[in-house]
This record gives sequence, structure tokens and C-alpha cells, in this order.
Amino acid sequence: MQADVNYKVVKEFTNSVKEKALGEEVASSINPGDLFVKIVKDELTELLGGEQVDICLKGNPAILMLVGLQGSGKTTTIGKLANFLRKKHAKKPLLVACDVYRPAAIDQLKQIGKQLNIEVYDEGQGNPVEISKNAISYAKENHYDYVLIDTAGRLHIDEALMDELEDIRTEVNPDEILLVIDSMMGQDAINVITGFHDKLPLTGVILTKLDGDTRGGVALSVRHLTNIPIKFIGVSEKLDGLDSFDPERMAGRILGMGDIVSLVEKATEAIDEKEAEKTAKRMQQGKFDLEDFLSTMKQMKKLGPLENLLKLIPGAKKMGLNDVKIDPKQLAHIEAIVLSMTPKERRHPEIIKASRKSRIAKGSGTSVQEVNRLLQQFDQMKKMMKQFSNGNMKLPF
Repeated sequence: MQADVNYKVVKEFTNSVKEKALGEEVASSINPGDLFVKIVKDELTELLGGEQVDICLKGNPAILMLVGLQGSGKTTTIGKLANFLRKKHAKKPLLVACDVYRPAAIDQLKQIGKQLNIEVYDEGQGNPVEISKNAISYAKENHYDYVLIDTAGRLHIDEALMDELEDIRTEVNPDEILLVIDSMMGQDAINVITGFHDKLPLTGVILTKLDGDTRGGVALSVRHLTNIPIKFIGVSEKLDGLDSFDPERMAGRILGMGDIVSLVEKATEAIDEKEAEKTAKRMQQGKFDLEDFLSTMKQMKKLGPLENLLKLIPGAKKMGLNDVKIDPKQLAHIEAIVLSMTPKERRHPEIIKASRKSRIAKGSGTSVQEVNRLLQQFDQMKKMMKQFSNGNMKLPF
């Protein structure tokens, strides 16, 4: 209820869990508490749709139409989705600017396209139906694999908006009509989905701003009450902050079990394998220096905000990692300090004495105290690595 789950859904869920748990035979080797958690997780997974529903990309080009209310994050999400598809399928997307009413909507899409190096098709303040039709012809002529249409939004569902969306759908016959919903809307999300679905055959939902398990409530209500699959979730503000929606993984997150699979997937996508192997070897050999530390920091930054990654670790809630706030300015300070060192100082931090510390602090715009703190923390980290590699220290789990 605290996570804003619809009352009807809560009632059905608790009844179902109760029915399955009461009278369940518990083998002597299994902890009853663990079995109960498994029943709850299985029911949550079922409530969220049971299985992952993949996006349909059969068309040539595949046409995806994104719809939603103003302020739902639709224009940013279309950029994230194009980026996601390009990375996953190594194919060529085209963004289409059909939101001709909102001030600066076309400029915003162009800016996103520029950041991602993805072309944006636009005809200025023209007719959205004609623009979408012309964009498909352009995509075919120029061998684009995906066409993603950014449609207009309103502050509320009205007849003019729905008529225009229906006209675009009739003209281009999209493979997917995806509704973008702000997960912080709470129970209003159900009314919005129903309102759109009454007029358009929605094929899926994208939930934005779902970067914490406390807001899993909307996801629970959406699938169960509308029967429209959730296909993607927005997990950060960055343009790579979009994930496929997996019911089982989301159930794990809601229960505080973490999501190690997503963590591994993110690492695989972002981290240079050869560089990681090289760093790991140097750690084992006790040769890890500030050059390696800087390289590791740069790799970690590619994974997105660290607090979001900590939440994916199993047991994060119990360890208090869900509430950790990491100030990006602190990380920037650390990077600036290391970059202000000479290559020799990075490889041999023990040579950094008072005059060098003063120069590094000035060069990085920080204080000598901050330089000292970083060097002390790095020294402690090296000692711990040495103990791990010598087998003298047990892992804390």
C-alpha cells in the first residue's frame, strides 16, 4: 500500500499468497520463512506479467510509435529507446519529430539525436500525419532499420489529441504503439493507460523514473489491471538509462533481493574486458597504482550512477545500500586530484610529499586535506587487496 499499489490488486495478491502458503508442505531441509518468500516472489512475478514480453521489430523498417501525456518523459525516452535498440541489435534507427505543438520539442529531439549521433527527421511545424508518412519513405530510401515516431502530448487526454494519434496510426501502421508513463503518477497511471487504450491498440508500456524499488507499485498495478505488457523501464536520467522489463527481476528488486543479472549485464555492456583483466592481474600481483585506479573509475562511470548499481546488489536493503547517496562532485574531485598528478606520481604515490601535495591541490582546485584523504584511502585499499590476494582475509558474506 505504501508503494501506491491499487487496493484491488493488494487484496487479490494477499488472498492468493495466503491460499498458496496455508497447508503448504515444508520439507525438513527448507526454512519455512524462505519458502514463504519464494511464494511471495512467485506471486509478484505473476502479477507483473509472468514472462518478459519482447518488442516487435518485424517491419522493414520496424515502426515504433511513442505516445503519452506531456511531462511523462516521452521525448527523452524515444532517444533512450533508439540508443537501446542500436546497442542491442547493432542496427540503424531514425527519430521522427511529430510533436509540432510543444515549444522546443523538435529542438529537444534534435539535441538528443546530436548527443547520440542518431539522425532526426523533421519538417518543422507541419502536419504530423504527413511528416510521419514522409519519414517512412525517407527511412526506406536510406536503409534505416527502425523508425521511432515522437508524437504530441497534452496535459490530459482530449479528442483532438486522440484523433491525431489515430490518423498517424492508420497512415503508418506501426509494429508497436508504446505508451510512456511517469511511474510517480501513482494510481492515475491506470486511468491514463485505459484512456489511451480505449482509442489506440497499445502494444506495451514504458515506465519512466522507476529508479528505486519503492516505486514498484505502479508496475504491479499496470499489468494486472490493464493486461498491457510493460516492455521497458527508465532507470536513470542518462540516455543509456533504459532496461527491458523482466517481471522476475522486478519482483526481486521489490523484495529487496537485488538484481545481480542486470548488474552483470550492465557491466558486460560498459566495461572493456581486456582492460578489466589487466587491472585484475595487477591487483593480484600487488601492483595496483593510481593509473589503474583512474582507469577503473572511468569504467565505473560508464555504468551510470553508483547508487543505482548498489541497489542491484542482493541484500542491498539490509546493508543500508538503498539509501546511500553519492555526490557526483566528490567523484569529480577525486578524478581531478589524480589527473593533476604526473604519470610518475600516479605510478609511485609514495613519492608525493608536502610540496607535491600543495601543487596537486592547486592544480585540481581542491585542498591538501582532500589530497591526503585520497592517498590514505588508496593506501588502505592496497593493503586490503594484498590481504585478499594472499588469502589472509575472508569475504564478508
